[in-house]
Amino acid sequence: MTDKISKDPAAAPAGSGPSGTPYEAIKAVPVRHYGRWVSGVVVVALLGWLVYAFSQGNIIWATVGDKLFDPSVLSGLWKTVLISVTSMALGLVLGIVFAVMRLSKNPVTGAVAWLYIWFFRGTPVYVQLLVWFNLALIFEYINLGPIYKDETSQVLTPFMVALLGLGLNEGAYMAEIVRAGIQSVDEGQTEAAHALGMSQTKTMRRIVLPQAMRVIVPPTGNEFINMLKTSSLVSAVQYTELLRASSNIGSTAGAVMEMLFVASIWYLALTSVFSVGQYYLERRFARGSTRNLPPTPWQRVKTNLTTFKRSPEATA
Repeated sequence: MTDKISKDPAAAPAGSGPSGTPYEAIKAVPVRHYGRWVSGVVVVALLGWLVYAFSQGNIIWATVGDKLFDPSVLSGLWKTVLISVTSMALGLVLGIVFAVMRLSKNPVTGAVAWLYIWFFRGTPVYVQLLVWFNLALIFEYINLGPIYKDETSQVLTPFMVALLGLGLNEGAYMAEIVRAGIQSVDEGQTEAAHALGMSQTKTMRRIVLPQAMRVIVPPTGNEFINMLKTSSLVSAVQYTELLRASSNIGSTAGAVMEMLFVASIWYLALTSVFSVGQYYLERRFARGSTRNLPPTPWQRVKTNLTTFKRSPEATA
């Protein structure tokens, strides 16, 4: 009479050792990370305490909602975006020019590029803004001979002062970012282009820079987001951007803190929108360098929803 073979997986031996002794089934016990729960509780408690503290403060939250779309605030918001975009464009152009100059074998252009980067990175942007704003104290006229001549105070308007102060400062940082991107491209690419008869300028424009963009784009996006916040300094040179417009309303209406909250909300909104744009731009230039592109935020939401819907079926 033959024995019945048990169909219970737990009763079946996991295997046999060299001496024929069956191995014991491994009981996997998941590690419990109590520190994660403790840290989560602490963070939630601190956030709750912060919200409670602000709710008890003497803040008129209705004023924040009322002034959020005030015409003066919206005008300052538009000027903040305008000065940030134009200054970043100027900084990007200057960054490319001075990065190429610094990588040049010409010692004169290399030294000039190094001095430019050294000066504008070594002095605070706030000081640079004040220098441009007070330039009329030492130069009454801007005289370019037969080309152009006018009073300095007429030329250096608040917008022009903000543009020069932010753009020239940003150009120094962008020069180092672009230089790092160019140097990340293998030299064999340049040699191959020259072997095909391409000029140095065409090689840089058609071969090197497109490949360097994968390295240039992420820090450039960070610099632009930083520019949005740094633009608040131009209120010192009489340029009525978001912070100055909000402060003017706050000092007039006696709602200083409320208007600072309004400005903070709009700064957060701007940085959030441009952060999303930066993500998609990085994703575009990542093509060809990674096998699988990172999912978009919408794709992540769809994946999470699909996983949530399938989980009850899997457990059933």
